[in-house]
This record gives sequence, structure tokens and C-alpha cells, in this order.
Amino acid sequence: MTLVTCREASFAYDGHTVLSGLNVTIESGDYLCVLGENGSGKSTLLKGLLRLKAPQSGSVELNGLQRGDIGYLPQQTSDRRDFPASCFEVALSGRVGQRGLKPFYSRADRLAARESLERLGMWECRALSFGELSGGQRQRVLLARALCAARKMLLLDEPVAGLDPVVTQELYRQIAEINRERGLTVVMVSHDIQGAVRYASKILHLRNQQLFFGTTEEYCASDVGKRFLGGCP
Repeated sequence: MTLVTCREASFAYDGHTVLSGLNVTIESGDYLCVLGENGSGKSTLLKGLLRLKAPQSGSVELNGLQRGDIGYLPQQTSDRRDFPASCFEVALSGRVGQRGLKPFYSRADRLAARESLERLGMWECRALSFGELSGGQRQRVLLARALCAARKMLLLDEPVAGLDPVVTQELYRQIAEINRERGLTVVMVSHDIQGAVRYASKILHLRNQQLFFGTTEEYCASDVGKRFLGGCP
């Protein structure tokens, strides 16, 4: 099932085009990695998928995706480190979009938060303050929050930025496991080309326009992939 269709989509800020020529389809179960340098339009694309930024021209169609279908993990910033809440409360807050008009979280909401934390190995830390955690632990809790919010798609903006290599590989493994076992579509923005081709099923490479879109195998064989990667690992 096709979840997202971009047709000649472009985005601009104050009349200045920052991303153009997008012709992309995202299917249910895809693991799409969006590559590109800083300022290449990667985060702008995520804003388009979240309906936070309308295209300047062309179209971005979300086919059957409703509120509560998409979980979003933004880039980690230092202002979240002192957030006054427990790990469980942070994960549970991902259910706000699915709570509707109900004033309190349901048993199903709490169960979803527990399952997400357990999947990411953070249930034992559920009572700890979010601010007490290491960078890798915070990312796992925030990923659990996004997982609680997602019924069909996860949008991840640089989820491993600033993490050490061991934590990075573990987080990659967990994201791939979620994609495979839960069937959730994953769209991940990353600078890490090697990590992208190791785990993703599709690649979108941007440089303020679409340089490449296709399968990982096609990317490795393409001129763009050879230029930036030198072949698959």
C-alpha cells in the first residue's frame, strides 16, 4: 500500500526554494533513509510529511494517513535534557494524539508505553527522571515515545547524532527490528551513509533537489552512490 506520494514537490522559505524536484513514493513497510549534507532539505521534507510545511509547488499526498498514524522523533537538543518527567511519563506522552477527547490515559495507553519501553530495553529505568539519563538512553526513551504515537509510520530526524559507535549500532538494530517485526514504515534522516545502506531498503539522496531515489542496491550501483559511498559495505 502506498502511504506517501510526492509529485514534483518543492519547498521554499520566504520565496527561496530549498528543495525541489521530489518524485517519491513511500510504501507500507519501507525503511527509507534520507541522505544529504546540512541544508540539503532533509528536515524540510519531514516537515512536509508532518503537514507542518506546505509545498511551494507540486504535491505531497498522504494516502490514508491520519492523526495518530505517524510517530516523530526530532533531532535531540540540549533543552530536553532537564525535562521534569519520568521515563514512563515521557513515553506515555506519545499517546496524546490517540487519546482524543478523553481527559486521562487509558489502560491501553499505559500498556503501549510499557511495551515500547520494554522493546527498547528501558523499562527498568521507567521511574528515573528523563534528565538523569545518558544521551543514548534519552534517545531510546524518545524513540519509545514516537513508537507509542505511531500506528503506521515513524519519522526519525538524525536519531543517532552525537551518540557513540556502540550505542549507534544498537539503536540502528532496534529501529530495523521495529520496521521488520511491527511492519512500521520508517523514514530516517541521516548523515551516516554507511549505516543507511546497511539497514535501509530504500535511499533518497538530496542536495536541495532529488539526486537519487530507489532501492539500496540501486543506490550502491548508481553514479550518486559510487560518488558518496564508493560501493556497498
